[in-house]
Amino acid sequence: MKFASTILLLTCMGMATAATPPVVSDTDLVMTRQAYGETRRNLSIEGKPLTIAGQTYKEGIGTHAVSMIPINTPGGYKDILCGSCGIDDEAAGGSVRFRIMSGTNVLWESPLMKKGMPAAPFEVTVPVDAKKLYLMADDVDGNDNDHADWVNLRWKLSRIKAERRAVPERVDASAFGLKPGIREDQTEQLRAALSAMREGPWIKRTLVIPKGEYHFYADKALRMSFHISNHDQPVIHPVGVPLADLGNVTIEGNGSLFVFHGSMLPLLVMDSSNVTVNNLAIDFERPIYSEAKINDFTNDGFKATIDPKAFPYQVSDGKIQFIGEGWTGVITSAIAFRKGTNHIVEGTSDIGYSGSVEDLGKGNILFKGWDLKSKGLLPGDTLTLRTWGRPHPASVIYRAKNTTLNNVAIHHSFGMALLAQRSENIHLNGGGVFIRKGTDNVSTSGADATHYSNCKGLILSENGLYEGMMDDAINVHSTCLGIQEIINDKTLRCKYMHGQSVGFEVFLPGETLRFIAGPTLEPGEKAKVAHVRKLSTEEVLITLTTPIPSNVRVGDAVENGDYYPAVTFRNNTVRNNRARGSLFTTPKRVIVENNNFDHSSGSAILLAGDAQGWYESGACEDVLIRNNTFTNNLTSRYQFTEAVIAIYPEVRQLQNQKEYYHRNVRIENNVFHTFDVPLLFAISTQNLLFKNNKITYNNDFKGWGKKPFIFRRCADIRIIGNQVTPTRSWNIGDCDLQQTPESEVSFE
Repeated sequence: MKFASTILLLTCMGMATAATPPVVSDTDLVMTRQAYGETRRNLSIEGKPLTIAGQTYKEGIGTHAVSMIPINTPGGYKDILCGSCGIDDEAAGGSVRFRIMSGTNVLWESPLMKKGMPAAPFEVTVPVDAKKLYLMADDVDGNDNDHADWVNLRWKLSRIKAERRAVPERVDASAFGLKPGIREDQTEQLRAALSAMREGPWIKRTLVIPKGEYHFYADKALRMSFHISNHDQPVIHPVGVPLADLGNVTIEGNGSLFVFHGSMLPLLVMDSSNVTVNNLAIDFERPIYSEAKINDFTNDGFKATIDPKAFPYQVSDGKIQFIGEGWTGVITSAIAFRKGTNHIVEGTSDIGYSGSVEDLGKGNILFKGWDLKSKGLLPGDTLTLRTWGRPHPASVIYRAKNTTLNNVAIHHSFGMALLAQRSENIHLNGGGVFIRKGTDNVSTSGADATHYSNCKGLILSENGLYEGMMDDAINVHSTCLGIQEIINDKTLRCKYMHGQSVGFEVFLPGETLRFIAGPTLEPGEKAKVAHVRKLSTEEVLITLTTPIPSNVRVGDAVENGDYYPAVTFRNNTVRNNRARGSLFTTPKRVIVENNNFDHSSGSAILLAGDAQGWYESGACEDVLIRNNTFTNNLTSRYQFTEAVIAIYPEVRQLQNQKEYYHRNVRIENNVFHTFDVPLLFAISTQNLLFKNNKITYNNDFKGWGKKPFIFRRCADIRIIGNQVTPTRSWNIGDCDLQQTPESEVSFE
């Protein structure tokens, strides 16, 4: 290994200059996750001078634990980050442990810091080829008064770029002590192997996992803090497999099973590019949901069996509490699956829980006051007993580019199986979210199987199996913010409007902002973002390069006009899941083809959009739905599930719309095997084609008695060349027209 003979080291003293920019940039502050308040430059969390143990510091970052600040490294060979940290004197108390982390390991940890203790100094050498570090302030005894300051942050720069050197292209994880077939925690061994994969990002490297079963435990996981869209926002995500700050790395699982213990985030791909994971399965020792098999019914309830080994529980005072590894849960609702088919029992949807229980011993439970017989359940049916919690997904892709998952199977998750946000180009091939062979389970992910928020490039999802989820197989959308105040002619105060979708960076400087008219959901003008100031987890100030359009009002919304993905969803099977089969809200091209939607209990496909609930936007402009098979969808009713294919933007003032929200939707050459339910429901859609589809009606379930087509303020609708069995020809009488003139519908 050779390097230049002279290395120039800078001291930690002196002001930042153009050559030595601040360690923490303004963009880093926007990407910071902080439990309370605003992360401030050169000020404490309360906006006062930074003061630790009586000493005042001119420069630093004032935070509040728990917080994590991502920073970019200078890129030299063995640069050193130096500075100090401690509890600000303004706090009434506080106890914080500071950490500096790479994407895979803790590089430095402070003593337990309390108010009045002198600032703890550090000098941390940047790992070879690391592009990111993470500054973590972790609470210890709760986070009251945890006013955590990082001060005098500086780089000691080597001024030397590491030479390209010989690094192995294939690395055997067993060389780092990773052992299959034992129940001991393999977290530290795997993280050591992943750290080695960071070197040499200019070549493609593969970490080889010998085939086997490996166990990972939450207490040894890497404690990280960042926002994950559409989840509960716990301050800590214990990460089992951190694929952070990696480039050109493949993880070859060879068909291995990773089993996770406790409430944690198993797999994270963050701040990385060209990461591929092959042939790997993820499961939990103890799923977040429990399952009960109905044995027989009583006058006011039923008897059921719960496997006490798979789903540990305890009964006290007529209440059942489920016991996990480091967590407990109670029943809030249930989903019923039919014996023999695993279809969700028709007409049941979400079954609210009520009543009490009696422990009959040996896994037998008597449920009292919970009448399920009247809902059509039978002995042998299985209940998935749910809570409403969504603490962690099974996998997250965040600030990543060109991520591929080949034959990656997820069998359970505490939230969504996969959540991707602010990432570009994601390819899922094979695998999916499905029940592990050899188990008697009926359910899989705690929410959506795959969910994409504020992504761009291409999302390609193909050849997968998705079953038993508690929500959609795929959900693609933007997250928009509500306008709370117009500060001046260029500045807005905006708010994350749903409590599960907060904090992550919707906008950064230089990106495109698009306005949305709140009452009518009509897309408005675009503008460039000059500056973003994150006021808190819930609010940001956005300053534009040009004046705000005169028609923008408080109550309107804004979305990122650069983060819309194109989507191809093909050759997948979606079956036996709660709610919808798929959901798309993006103006880029959407292709849904050659899929099998089999007993997805709500709508098979939903095109959505709103600025009043979840604030999930992105009006569709080019959608092709072709060559799919739809079999007995809509056996239960959920939100926005008005037809097998539902186009349902939530528009508060539909009558005041001047433009249509969705447009250019083609539904061609599909096969529908269905009982009597609406085939197509649409709101505010222009240029809608339903062509050359084959529809065969059956009597498998009770029909709805509604017309096959329902259009509410739509235009340019063509229904052409479809084949219906029993034979009939559709005409305008088969349409329920609402705010839609007959002249807008044509039949051929």
